[in-house]
Amino acid sequence: MRKIILLLSITLLTISSNAQQTATLLYNWQDTSLVGSWTYDNTYNECWGLVVNDREIAIIGSTAGTHFFDVTDPANSTEVAFVAGAYTGGGVIHRDYHDFDGYLYVVCDEGSSSTLQIIDISDLPNSVNTVYDSNSLFVKSHNIYIDTATAKLYACASNTAMDVYDLHTPTNPTLIYSYNAVGHVHDAFVRNDTAFLNCGNQGLRVLDFSMVNAMGDQPTQLATFTSYPDAGYNHSGWLNDDGTIYIMQDENHGYDVKILDVADLTNISVLATFNSGVDPQSMAHNGIIKGNLAYIPYYHDGLRVFDISDPSNPTQTWEYDTYAPNSHASYKGAWGVYPYLPSGNIIVSDMQTGLYIFECGTPTSVIENKLAHKLYPNPATTEFTVQNSTADKFTLYNSLGAKVMEQEINENQNTIYRGSLSNGLYFYTINKKGTLIESGKVLFE
Repeated sequence: MRKIILLLSITLLTISSNAQQTATLLYNWQDTSLVGSWTYDNTYNECWGLVVNDREIAIIGSTAGTHFFDVTDPANSTEVAFVAGAYTGGGVIHRDYHDFDGYLYVVCDEGSSSTLQIIDISDLPNSVNTVYDSNSLFVKSHNIYIDTATAKLYACASNTAMDVYDLHTPTNPTLIYSYNAVGHVHDAFVRNDTAFLNCGNQGLRVLDFSMVNAMGDQPTQLATFTSYPDAGYNHSGWLNDDGTIYIMQDENHGYDVKILDVADLTNISVLATFNSGVDPQSMAHNGIIKGNLAYIPYYHDGLRVFDISDPSNPTQTWEYDTYAPNSHASYKGAWGVYPYLPSGNIIVSDMQTGLYIFECGTPTSVIENKLAHKLYPNPATTEFTVQNSTADKFTLYNSLGAKVMEQEINENQNTIYRGSLSNGLYFYTINKKGTLIESGKVLFE
């Protein structure tokens, strides 16, 4: 049985005590006949978007395969095509997508029978045609990214840490390089041969692949970045249009999203960190930058939109919770987002509740983050500022848990000087009348 929900206008109460954001849910699709994964009970995974023959197409992966929807008129959205995965059922957790030159590329990260699928999408919304379905290059891949400017496909966590394929003949990918200098590359963002690689517990690496056009050629490493606040499992990231700002998610409960200044790759720095403001265990997933907005799908918290026009002071402007249960254990809720449809409508996938099409209007206010008092800069050198409106005491601990600083703070901006504290990671608490309000990390360098 399929369940379709169509709502035209919903007013949502934000986490601010007196502010409301108005969001319009245009379409939601879920198919209750599909099985959930054995591991996380997720029926759905990544989403993607296309414009073909002047029609807007939304794509979502499931345990069964790949679903195509014509969402040009969201109120009358309909599934127009489906391609079964080579591996299907409860063992499936991840699928990933990218398109190039009239073809959709599809991978799965589970199953010994998985394949790389290449689907001709040129006749959408009428039909699709699978033109390549083979495991001769690789069986499984966690994520893929296609640098459309150079016709290269980057398959992460496939045969090696990451394999690079030439797509100048789009239906016949050719392996040109296997990057295995690190144990794991989870995801990648690549533009004009500059690859930002999310390497799990080994942080971020930036490489130049411009010389990699034949087996034997080597990429040039431009940067590594491993010491930063909330450094955990470096999961994914996205570069802004002018290549100066990069958002980065570490997939750990309670870890903030980082905004990096990458204008000078020899001197990458953290400009700000932010979170959804919902729960101390909230966790961001696959974020995307469009213009001055960062679209972040959060496990459990749904889609969160942040204005990063001032990257040192991001503000949350819009939210929509796609997952109702108020629990932040495990991995459930929003997975992916695609904000690039010409209409401005936003595609979101939720692991349990399926495909969403939203209209994000102009926000009427900023969503107050009740979890986080602004602490900046972070990393810090000689001092940092705590912007506070509720608490009265700031305490700092070293990595062994020993208290190294305690300071009274007032309802204003408070400057904290490091004094003789050495470089490294410290942990802080903010209290009001003996009650813990917030805890976090600050890096001195």
